[in-house]
Amino acid sequence: MADGGRHRWLRRIEELDPVRDHHEIYRISIGFEFPFDYQRALELALLRTYCVPSISALLDATGEFRLRAQQRYDDTALLMAEMAEHGYDSPRGRQALRVINRAHQRYAISNDDMRYVLSTFVYEPIDWLDRFGWRRPHEHERLAAFHYYRAVGARMGIRDVPDDFDAFWDFKREYERTTFRYAPTNQRIGAYTLDLFGSWYPAPLRRAARLGVLALLPAELRDAFAFPAAPRWLSVAVTGGLRTRAAVVRLLPPRTTSRLTQAPRNRTYPGYPHGYQPADLGSPPPPPDLDPTWLARPEPPPAAGPEPLGDR
Repeated sequence: MADGGRHRWLRRIEELDPVRDHHEIYRISIGFEFPFDYQRALELALLRTYCVPSISALLDATGEFRLRAQQRYDDTALLMAEMAEHGYDSPRGRQALRVINRAHQRYAISNDDMRYVLSTFVYEPIDWLDRFGWRRPHEHERLAAFHYYRAVGARMGIRDVPDDFDAFWDFKREYERTTFRYAPTNQRIGAYTLDLFGSWYPAPLRRAARLGVLALLPAELRDAFAFPAAPRWLSVAVTGGLRTRAAVVRLLPPRTTSRLTQAPRNRTYPGYPHGYQPADLGSPPPPPDLDPTWLARPEPPPAAGPEPLGDR
């Protein structure tokens, strides 16, 4: 690829087709162009899903966030990175999908909740980049993210994902409108997550880190968690800091090495990916005292599309 300066990767994205080449475009975006932004946006995307009481109630019942919040974070981040780096149909990508599907198939999760979580992975990073990216995402990047996660969703057995970018966005907004509301389980899972984010910093800075996350949350999320608003001056400072960072990054040369599976800050799997396979990741089986109403019941297979990768 010819050196196109700061926009060399953008030039490559413009040459690709967002349907046919969606994985390559997504890999460039998340691994080379916006690794920091995608990581922060996907953290907020997961936090956003906890505003749906049926989602937070299941997470609360399993005890995963109370007992193993860091491992759950590392598992999610690394499994998603494996698929984005190598492709969902690569050997490592297929391993990652099996681990994800095995975890989800244990529980009675509605298809609508699964569709909603999938939608946040598409649209929350796009919204973040429109606000804080060193450049706004190209139309090919927006469409490629949609087609990438639609393909992943098919391999997870998620049904009725719209085949149109705007229709899936409309589904996301409507699902939030009808399901976001306060629940004690939202608050507990949200608090565990804020504590996790704070734990990455020295003890004197942990309260400030939690407040920094609150500064990024819109009112509808704070209401669903019953979290207080951050001081206005802090919201202005956090927003200004992220935009200043974007201005600095805009001046840097293009990244030449993908940051996807290079995750030295993960606490659960030291040295990952060296010495690890995606099959080594994942949460333990459900606790023996879990309310059996949360356990999955057999469902008919999807009518069409790729066969979901199960535990085989």
